[in-house]
Amino acid sequence: MKVSEWLDEKAAEGVDVSRIELPDELANVEVPDETLFFREYRPCSILCTRDHAFATVERFDHWYLSRGREKGTDPHSPGPTWWLFTKDRELALQTAREHI
Repeated sequence: MKVSEWLDEKAAEGVDVSRIELPDELANVEVPDETLFFREYRPCSILCTRDHAFATVERFDHWYLSRGREKGTDPHSPGPTWWLFTKDRELALQTAREHI
């Protein structure tokens, strides 16, 4: 089953899918059809291998996943993660831009 099919099923059941967590077999297997936006907050250096805050928007058929990690007090502190599933492309892009 594809991510978009699973989300369509859950939406048809009346579940709010905007903050739903994908099952591991879907989240770790399917590659997005397209990545529309990616930005990383990396004030240290391009050579730094530690974790940094980021925001991205990925498309799975007609669904968009806007997700990322918030900036913490330190560029390497793991801030809280966030995500949003939506069918609205502009909302997904706006959400990602606002979080980075």
